[in-house]
Formats: sequence, C-alpha cells, structure tokens
Amino acid sequence: MAMFLVRRIGHGLLVLWLISIAVFALFFVAPSNVAQTLAGRQGTPETIALIKHRLGLDLPVWQQYLHFLGNAAKGNLGYDYYHQVPVTTIIGQALPVTISLALGASVLWLLLGVFNGVISAIHPRSLADRGLTLFSLFFYSFPSFLLGLLLLYFLYFRLTLAGFRWFPAGGYSPLTSGAGAWFQHLFLPWIALALLLAATYTRLTRASMLDVLGEDYIRTARSKGIRESRVIVRHGLRSALTPVVTQFGIDLGQLVGGVVVTETVFSLPGLGQTAVVAINQQDLPVIIGIVLFASAAVVVANILVDIGYAVLDPRVRLH
Repeated sequence: MAMFLVRRIGHGLLVLWLISIAVFALFFVAPSNVAQTLAGRQGTPETIALIKHRLGLDLPVWQQYLHFLGNAAKGNLGYDYYHQVPVTTIIGQALPVTISLALGASVLWLLLGVFNGVISAIHPRSLADRGLTLFSLFFYSFPSFLLGLLLLYFLYFRLTLAGFRWFPAGGYSPLTSGAGAWFQHLFLPWIALALLLAATYTRLTRASMLDVLGEDYIRTARSKGIRESRVIVRHGLRSALTPVVTQFGIDLGQLVGGVVVTETVFSLPGLGQTAVVAINQQDLPVIIGIVLFASAAVVVANILVDIGYAVLDPRVRLH
C-alpha cells in the first residue's frame, strides 16, 4: 500500500508540474502586455520598462518560471499584479464560497440521483423508470448558464414582482453572518448544479443496481424471505454504490477547483469568478495559483478514489 501511495502521489506531482508549465507557456503566447495595461494609455516606454522590471517580466521566461517554482515549493504563490495582494490570500478569500457551493450542491445531487436511480432500477421499463430517465436526460443536456438564468427569472424576478422576496439576485453572505442569509444566497446555485449533475448519478445508480439485482446472492436473500426493502438497501444498494462513490469523489474535486459558469451567473465571488477576472486582466500569479489549486483538488480526489479502490480490491495495487 505504501508503494501504491508513493506512485499515485508521484503521478499527481508530475501532473501539477506539467500544468504549471502549460499555464506559463499560454500566458507568454497570448498577445497581451500586462505592463502596458498597468501603465495605461499614457504610459511612457520608461514607465512600462520600470513596471516590467518591478514585476520581473523583463527576465527570460525560464528564469521567471524557476523563480515561481522555488517560491511555490515554499508555499508562496506570489502577489497579484494590480494590488500586490498575496495569491494565497486571494484564494483563501474565494475558497469558502466555492466550498459552500460545492458541498451543498453535492448533497442535493447525490440524494436526488441515487434515489431516482434506485426507483428506476427496481421498476425497470415502467412509467416511473421512463419518466425519471427523461428527467435525467433533459437536465443532463441543459446548458448550465441557461438553467441558472431560468431559476433567477422564475424564483427571483417573478416572485419579487409578486411580493415574495425569498431569494436574492446573487452575491454571497458568509455563514458567520447568519445561516439564514447564507442559505438564501446559495439555494438557487445549489439547485442549478444539483439538477445538472444528478442526471449522471441517476444513470450510474440505475445501471449498477440493475447489475447487482441480477446477482445470485440477491436471489438467495429473496428466497430466504428477507423483506424486499432490506434486500434493496442493505444488499443491493451497498454493492451498487462503488461507481457512484468514485464519480462523486472526482466531481467534488473538480467543483472545489471552481465552478466558473454557476459562480458567474449568480455573482458568487468564488474561485471560478476570481479566475475569470484574473484571465481578463492577464494576472499571471493569480491565474497560475488558482489553476494549480484546482488541479491539486482534482489530483487529491483521484488519489482518494484510487485508495478506496485499493482498499476494496487489492488487485488495483498492482497497477
């Protein structure tokens, strides 16, 4: 198991290193001039040269990269170009928003997806199965930005016109300022994400449950007179959840790295929206810091999934 973990962690560090190189390369290929933007339209060549020197942009690309890599190894991701705020501080301010969004939505989509999948599996080819399948496919193919806008229109705009101010138009209220305001600001984004991702879990749970319910030990349990509900939940669902847990770990890792569209539609100042602003401003330290954090979240999620597989099936440790 120790060697298994070492290999997985080594692969993860290699992925992060390659991603950091790719982000640096894309930044310097892009036709933009950060120093010119900071100096403004009236900036003189001397001012632009001074800004480049202060930011270290006059150094060769490989020196800039090595300088960044050395600082990153010490936990220092640098400072943003415009306000000289540490990148770690920017990530730390945006992270609670994204985590609140990801965790709340994940609970909803997991419950909704697994419940729908189980109902479809125990009543295959029935009206309920076909209805839930249609429901899943509808939201699975729905554009996330459009779903968010529709929720804002019907549950904010129309309700507000009718005199019901249940949900705000956007923004974020920290949990420390009150659980009620925190819930109100995140409820619509939770619903938007949950409806989109629950479809995947409905399909996964249904397919896995159908395979498990056809196994011999399920027929044996039924022949012993065990209640059908216990057969479904204790014997069937527990065995069918392995692919669901795997997908859940990967999805949660990706969401923690930032939910760009949802955060933008609902004006949530999370990692996704922060990344969009940094890209528009060509703020390299912030861009690469968020990209590395998002990549690390996905890598950690994959390692945890691999560990879970290795615990459940020792044969995985050999690969």
